[in-house]
Amino acid sequence: MDLTRTAFGTWSGGRYMHFGEPMSEERFVRVIQHAYQRGIRTFMTADVYGSGAADEMLGRALAGLPRDSYCLVGAIGHDFYKGERAGAKGYPRFTTTHKPGEYGDYLRMATEKSLARCRADKFDLLLLHNPDLTGYTSDKVWSALDKLTDARLTERLGIAPGPANGFTLDVILCFERFGPLLDWAMIILNPLEPWPGNLVLPAALKHEVNVITRVVDYGGLFHDDVKPGHKFGQQDHRAFRPAGWVEAGCEKMDQMREVAAKHKATMLQLACLWNLSQPGVKSVIPTLIQEAGANAKSIEAKVDELGSLPDLNLTADECEFIARIGDNKGCMELKGANPTHAGEPQPDRWGLAHDHELAAKRWGIDANADLACTHRMSG
Repeated sequence: MDLTRTAFGTWSGGRYMHFGEPMSEERFVRVIQHAYQRGIRTFMTADVYGSGAADEMLGRALAGLPRDSYCLVGAIGHDFYKGERAGAKGYPRFTTTHKPGEYGDYLRMATEKSLARCRADKFDLLLLHNPDLTGYTSDKVWSALDKLTDARLTERLGIAPGPANGFTLDVILCFERFGPLLDWAMIILNPLEPWPGNLVLPAALKHEVNVITRVVDYGGLFHDDVKPGHKFGQQDHRAFRPAGWVEAGCEKMDQMREVAAKHKATMLQLACLWNLSQPGVKSVIPTLIQEAGANAKSIEAKVDELGSLPDLNLTADECEFIARIGDNKGCMELKGANPTHAGEPQPDRWGLAHDHELAAKRWGIDANADLACTHRMSG
C-alpha cells in the first residue's frame, strides 16, 4: 500500500519529542487506534524515537488489523545500537559509526529490528532518516538501501531530511543521483513556512519523487489552540524559537481565515489543503499535540480534523494569496549545504561543494540569496 493523503507520525502526542503535555503509553496507543478508526491509513515511525519504543507502540496499536489496510512507513539512520547519545544532538548517524563496507549490514540489521518491533515483515516505505552529507551522496549507502527492496524488507525507498529545516541543494542532488531508487521525500512545508521547502518541489516533480510534508501545523499554531501568551514547557523545543513567533504567526493566520471559511475547513485542514495543492505533494503528516491549558483541544479532536480532511484542491489564486501572507524567506539559518559554513562538515551542516553549485545553477537557485538568513522576522 502506498502513502495516503493523511498520515500519523509516532512523534505526535509529545511522547518522544518533549512538546505539549506528556502522554501515557496507553493513551498514545489509543490515539493511534483512533486515527485508524477515523480513516487515517498511513503510519510513520522512526527507530530512534525512544530507542525503539515508538516502533513497539505502533506495533501494539496496529496489532490484529489487516496488514493490507494501512501503509507502514519506517525510518532508519541514527545508530542508537552502537553510537553514544550526544545530549540534545541525539545519536550519531550510522555513516560515522561504521565503515562504508559495513553500511549494508547495518542497514539490514536496523530494518529487521525495527520491523520486529512493529510486528511486521516489511515496510511499505523506508526512509533514510536525517542523513549527513555521506547519506545524501554515497553510492554505497543507496546501493545498500536498494538491496533492502530486493530482500522484500520494504516496497519503496525515500529520504527524510532533518531534523531542522534546510538541506535544499542536498535533496535536489540526491534526486538527481538516486532518483530511480527514490519514491518519496519528506520535507518541512506549511503556509507559514513555504521557504525553503518549496525550492525542492520542481526537482521532485521532474524526478517523479512524491513528497510528504511534515510540520504542517507550524509548531502547533494551525491547531488553533496556541495563542499569544501561550506557556510552553521548559523542555518544549518550541520555547527556543524567536520571541514573538506565536503572535506573528497568529496575526498571519487571521488573514487566511476567509479562505478556510469559504471551504468550511478548520485552520489545520486549510494548512493540509494548501500543502496538498503544491506540486508533487501527495501526503501530509502534521504533528498532533496535546497542548497544556484548559482551552487546549484534545489530541483526539485534532485526529478527527485530520481524518475528515475535505477532498478538494485550493485554487491557484488561493494558494498564491496564502503564500504571500506566509512568505518566510530568509527567516532562519538553514541546515545542510550552506554558503556561510566554514570549517569541517558537521553532522547537519556543511559548506557548498562544486556539485551543489552546479545543481543550484540548474534549478535557478542563487545560494547566496535564496538560501541566506536575512534575520527578517516572519513568524
